[in-house]
Amino acid sequence: MKKTYDYGTAWRILRPESITDQLFIKAQRIRTLEEKKISKVGEDITGEYIGIVNYCVIAMMQLDCEPGSPVELAPDHVSKLFDDRVTETKDLMFAKNHDYGEAWRDMRISSLTDLILMKILRVKQIEDNKGQTLASEGIKANYQDMLNYAVFALIKLGVK
Repeated sequence: MKKTYDYGTAWRILRPESITDQLFIKAQRIRTLEEKKISKVGEDITGEYIGIVNYCVIAMMQLDCEPGSPVELAPDHVSKLFDDRVTETKDLMFAKNHDYGEAWRDMRISSLTDLILMKILRVKQIEDNKGQTLASEGIKANYQDMLNYAVFALIKLGVK
């Protein structure tokens, strides 16, 4: 929300495919840092996971915006959209946590990164197929999973 006050809703200009590519860039950077163990720009993976969380929420908000809606949205409207998407995704996380027995707690952070990358590739394929799927969940469900995997990674990294 702080960036909304700084920049407005410039993200509204992004097509869904561009948001997916932004997610890819962040996840790929995390994987590269995990493998190389050094950052030449001095930023760690925590900020990238936070970026994934925010871009996933932005992607879901973008999916909710009707074609032709204004690029600039009022901050209070963005705040409500943001909170609604986060609450919905958090509720999904609690339901899945129940069913999966919090298996993520025993996973490696690198596996969470790989799952995010896999979900990004799935979304790219669905986008290339113009949103058509035969048996899989849609784009929004994949964004929700990516968001939750990023939150799990942040928890495992000790971010509060």
